[in-house]
Amino acid sequence: MLLHGKKCYLRTFTQEDLPIFKKMQADPEFLTEYNFFGLSGQTSRREQRFQENGLIGPKYGALVVMTHKEEIAGDISYRQVHGGPTTEGTYAFNIGIALLPEHRGKGYGSEAQRLLAEYLFAVFPVRRVDATTDITNIPEQRALVKAGFTREGVLRQVQWRMGDWHDMVVYSKLRGE
Repeated sequence: MLLHGKKCYLRTFTQEDLPIFKKMQADPEFLTEYNFFGLSGQTSRREQRFQENGLIGPKYGALVVMTHKEEIAGDISYRQVHGGPTTEGTYAFNIGIALLPEHRGKGYGSEAQRLLAEYLFAVFPVRRVDATTDITNIPEQRALVKAGFTREGVLRQVQWRMGDWHDMVVYSKLRGE
């Protein structure tokens, strides 16, 4: 599967990608202060999910962000979240992205997030795609606005990371926006 943009494209993971991303998940420059939540076996879970469904499922998925020069720029993922009472009919998708340092600030993040939102609206009967980011992560906030997301507000002291509680900003995009 390929989702094409002017600056980058999204593609499904391959078996060959797994060791590359496993190494990246241990790299502080890739994770940045915003994506490090302590040591974990997350890449093992990713490998397990890859074996189950190629990392493309109705409740969770991940794609590789590629430049048009065929370079891996990072990855982008989505997960199903409930928007109120835990019923099957009230779900949305929350998305997240991580780019390699050399590919940040070039428009790949905003385009990748826009492409993923378009894909999710085209394939699933959801009304909402949202994203949260640290209140100090200004580049990601700009990328979300460029991708067509609207800032909704601040979740105070909602994320424990690096020995402290952090405020997060919520952005959303509704079907048709």
